[in-house]
Amino acid sequence: MNSALVVSFDAGTTSVKTLVFDQTARPVITTTQIGYELHTTSDGGVEIQAPDLLAAALASLDQAHKALAQLGRKPDAVSMCTFWHSFLGVDAQGKPSSPILHLLDTRSQPAAEALKRDLDESQFHSRVGTVFHPSYWPAKMMWLREHRRDWFDASARWMSFGEYLFLEFFGRAHAATSMLSATGLWNSNTQSYDAELVAHLGLRGEQLADLSLLDQPAQGLVAEYAARWPLFAEIPWFPSIGDGAANNIGCGCDTPNEFALMVGTTGAMRAVFERPQVEIPEGLWCYRLDPRRFVLGGALSNGGKVFEWVMERFQMPADWEQQLSQITPGSHGLTVMPLFAGERSTKWRADARGAITGLNLNTTPVEILAASLESVALRFRLLYDILSDRLGAPERVIATGEALRKSTVWTQMMADALGRPVVASLEKETSARGAAMLALERIGAVAHLSEIPSTTGDTFLPRPQFADAYLRLLEEQKTLYRRLFETP
Repeated sequence: MNSALVVSFDAGTTSVKTLVFDQTARPVITTTQIGYELHTTSDGGVEIQAPDLLAAALASLDQAHKALAQLGRKPDAVSMCTFWHSFLGVDAQGKPSSPILHLLDTRSQPAAEALKRDLDESQFHSRVGTVFHPSYWPAKMMWLREHRRDWFDASARWMSFGEYLFLEFFGRAHAATSMLSATGLWNSNTQSYDAELVAHLGLRGEQLADLSLLDQPAQGLVAEYAARWPLFAEIPWFPSIGDGAANNIGCGCDTPNEFALMVGTTGAMRAVFERPQVEIPEGLWCYRLDPRRFVLGGALSNGGKVFEWVMERFQMPADWEQQLSQITPGSHGLTVMPLFAGERSTKWRADARGAITGLNLNTTPVEILAASLESVALRFRLLYDILSDRLGAPERVIATGEALRKSTVWTQMMADALGRPVVASLEKETSARGAAMLALERIGAVAHLSEIPSTTGDTFLPRPQFADAYLRLLEEQKTLYRRLFETP
């Protein structure tokens, strides 16, 4: 008997890829990565044209279908994960009436501030698990209504990119709890839209997800796509889940005893757990993996992008990694505020900016790199302290993301800053893998996610001799933050 096969489509923040996984969540087929363009504007806009992203998705799924046909196998299901917080309008005919607004689009910051004045943000956060910030839908809706009335008036419904794909492929926009929970409109405890906010925004039920289809798989592609992908035509397609939740599952972090630390272009620390209800701590967000499981954590707009920024702007020696390993934490005398793209967790200051203090004539490029990487590790420490206070200290932290693979010294910094062992994940396609694992559970190929092992590599133990140095650096960063953003 053949092992179950799951097709897993993954739309990340800059590219898409489709993989096919077997019943042990090992990749059988891996397609090429297909990039797409982000359009930026001088006033902080970050947009994606929906037809461009759809074209990339079709090309990626074409590759997977062709490979499966050559293999002579029909898959058992299709799973999907897409970047959280994607947002677009569609018209009455189901066609895009706006671009997809990216989570890093900051044009709606004034609208977020208006929401803070009009509503009790603390009460809202305790219910919904998000704050009023440009990353989320409420501020984006208000911005569209005021500044792009043509897009706003043409939109009959609001949805994520994953829902739009289902509308295109099946004629019905199936949504997953995972995606709704990250919109800024969804109460993850009651599993419903937040009534106060929906009323404040003047939204009608028909403009949002059809809850009768929530988390339900779709079968029966429309004729165009059934002809294009006969192997996919009559199997269940599961609605897209958030890439962050999928990342946790794909690297093996499906209990609160392990935190996932992801450093890609951005960064995040998250824990997944099963509980009936959750009390949401200040500074973190709370989403869902599925109706059974919460995802609690925080996100950084500045992760690997900080590493990239330093490497692009300073002339590094060929042996920079070796030199980096010889620098004692804090010996450079620098304090870096790595908020080049604004701040999400913990203070959610979209207007925050980066800073480097302590420079002198002897400061070297490698010292600037060391201070910058330490500073990102300290931002993760802020998340870790809140998360561990609520869930307890984890046995270990599992590190994923392409950015950390560029420097083992940086992974060691993470362990030193957190004061906990950090284990390098060897699962490279964690988001796609996590989505496939959830589908394997849902089709009954496995009874529980925990049955599927995940591969890890080296363990980085915190070095006790540097514990005091990192505590000092953390206090220096907090002091700089107060002076830059909280002093009248």
